[in-house]
Amino acid sequence: MARTYYTYIVTNVPRSVLYVGVTNDIGRRVLEHREGKGGGFTAGYKASVLVYAEEFEQVDDAIVREKQLKGWTRARKNALIEASNPTWADLLDADGPKGPSLRSG
Repeated sequence: MARTYYTYIVTNVPRSVLYVGVTNDIGRRVLEHREGKGGGFTAGYKASVLVYAEEFEQVDDAIVREKQLKGWTRARKNALIEASNPTWADLLDADGPKGPSLRSG
């Protein structure tokens, strides 16, 4: 069975920070962020709103994309999010991941 990997971006409610990460279970990882288990940065800034994600078949591709996004300016990350999620809606709800940004790209 093939595994899926995700490069994702979470933010906090005032949208003052963006966090870029990689996971093989987007639902579990975002829930960890919401419970304050996502690490010091995301816990400190309460960054747990999933606003962007891309799927990959290979973990190496997801990691390359994560590094690429981390090197981008805030304005460029904002534009990426707004291209597929113009309202910055939370892409994770009780039914799991949703939305157009959860596709390879």
